[in-house]
Amino acid sequence: MGAQVFDLEAFQAGIGLAFCDPTLLQQALTHRSLVNEYADLGLADNQRLEFLGDAILGFLVGEWLYARYPDVREGELTSLRAHVVRTEGLASFAGEIELGSYLRLGRGEAASGGAMRSANLCDGFEALVGAIYLDQGLDVARVWVHAFLEGHAPEIDQQRKSKDAKTQLQEYTQGQLHVTPSYRIAREEGPDHAKVFTSQVLVDQDVWGEGIGPSKQTAEQAAAEAALRVMRQKRNP
Repeated sequence: MGAQVFDLEAFQAGIGLAFCDPTLLQQALTHRSLVNEYADLGLADNQRLEFLGDAILGFLVGEWLYARYPDVREGELTSLRAHVVRTEGLASFAGEIELGSYLRLGRGEAASGGAMRSANLCDGFEALVGAIYLDQGLDVARVWVHAFLEGHAPEIDQQRKSKDAKTQLQEYTQGQLHVTPSYRIAREEGPDHAKVFTSQVLVDQDVWGEGIGPSKQTAEQAAAEAALRVMRQKRNP
């Protein structure tokens, strides 16, 4: 694996946890590109841990939101949870613990900036949560994840106060037209590691707006924002 050095002790010090089974941590930080390059070594990538961590994060974030906002209804809680666990949000969490510096990447992935790629950081963070759960148990995972959420509580509070464009558009169309907007991806451009998506929002089969973004979710938000701008212009010409 060449000159790459993976200092697990330094990483554990940075996240404030000492693993009983360091191989779980090593697996959580192992990208499939490294496994593909060294197939003969029998390495395990982090995809199974990512699957587990995704489920645990969904639960722990939902639990935290449920306790923080006792009067908020199910739909808004679901929207807030989606905001927290979106790729960009988890990649930001990963950045706070410098997870990208410790990802075990194949040479090609590393050379193309894989350590900074949002999808890799998000996947690595989810895998890390899965590894913490298996190694330390749910209570430790809860304290660790909730600490991130408490640190970002003001931002999450603000997100609740300023509803996202998709929510605003849906509330308008359902209230005025009794129609729920739908979204479709009109185009996907660029290589797999740097996709650009173009989304359209449709209301009763008519295209109301179009937007682009590095993920389907951000493209859909941009499309909804475009539709809202058109609506406001029509109301205030």
